[in-house]
Amino acid sequence: MLTKTKIYLSSPHMGGMEQRFVEDAFNTNWIAPLGPNVNGFEKDISDYLGGKQEVAVLSSGTASIHMALVLLGVEKGDEVLCQSFTFSASANPIMYQGATPVFIDSENDTWNISPKLLEIAIKDRIEKYKKPKAIIAVHLYGMPYKVNEINAIAKKYDIPVIEDSAEAFGSTFINKPCGTFGEYGILSFNGNKIITTSGGGALVTKTIDEKNRAVHLSTQAREDAPHYEHSKVGYNYRMSNVVAGIGRGQMLVLDDRVAARRNNYQFYKNNLESFIDIEFLDEPDGFFSNRWLTCIKTSSFELREKIRTTLLEQDIESRPLWKPMHMQPVFKDFLHFTNGTSEDLFEKGLCLPSGSNLTKDNLINIVAIIKKALINI
Repeated sequence: MLTKTKIYLSSPHMGGMEQRFVEDAFNTNWIAPLGPNVNGFEKDISDYLGGKQEVAVLSSGTASIHMALVLLGVEKGDEVLCQSFTFSASANPIMYQGATPVFIDSENDTWNISPKLLEIAIKDRIEKYKKPKAIIAVHLYGMPYKVNEINAIAKKYDIPVIEDSAEAFGSTFINKPCGTFGEYGILSFNGNKIITTSGGGALVTKTIDEKNRAVHLSTQAREDAPHYEHSKVGYNYRMSNVVAGIGRGQMLVLDDRVAARRNNYQFYKNNLESFIDIEFLDEPDGFFSNRWLTCIKTSSFELREKIRTTLLEQDIESRPLWKPMHMQPVFKDFLHFTNGTSEDLFEKGLCLPSGSNLTKDNLINIVAIIKKALINI
């Protein structure tokens, strides 16, 4: 339950126009899964991404990854290469299809999938098993992965990339929006994301045919007939017109939300970078992060926990960086190509409060508490 006093890691932030679109859905009785807000939200997203992509808004980012795997023909017996340092939603849909995840560790420049390890893994799987069916690469915490290098490797071996941009809506690589680099792009509008529809996601495709296939499968794969006819297994993944109305209102403030989160990052960095026990993840040339979450790497597990618990004592939420998938109990027996990077980040890394609705006083208070913890090491 949200309270007035607690400072959350990343809480929803309404812009004020969302209710207008939702009320319109009620006033016109468009409460069904389809309607003008769905179409409008899809166009808004497509326009934001440059207008060349097709977009299908779905019930979650997870559902969008699942649809991408289905469209790529991933099935039982296939292998899918997946970034290990990520949230489990990147990997779970692989299991939905009965396929096998193979986890790839990160590199230090962006904390994302390592091009070097990716190519090692591809060569190994081709030699020992068969060519992987897809690559799931993640723009973690809003920081783009090494797009040119990853895409070059994918093209070399003819393996499609599913670009998990769930945390990176509003981020760019060489001035091109994240979500447009892969065979399929994935967006999330979960309650903690940079904009939210309370729950929801989107699948970004290159063609209208791919979008139509995704929409068909996401609406129980009902055929065009006067009765209920089904020749394929379908899913109940379509976003509702009411939820899409929230999204339309949120799109009006997306750039403001990106600016606010980037300002949070800069405030933290300006006030904490002088401490030798704290490291920030800078943007490489050509990379633009929405700074969905501001993350730091500390010098030790003990210091990370001291900062986290000291903040918690003041009712301020922070969180360790993602626990890598190859360390998770559910995935611990799966093949992984690792170099220790993600394990080190999980041990020493911390996500700081990063909501776009944080006040200057909030930030000053958070920094003061962290400084106190650092000074009293």
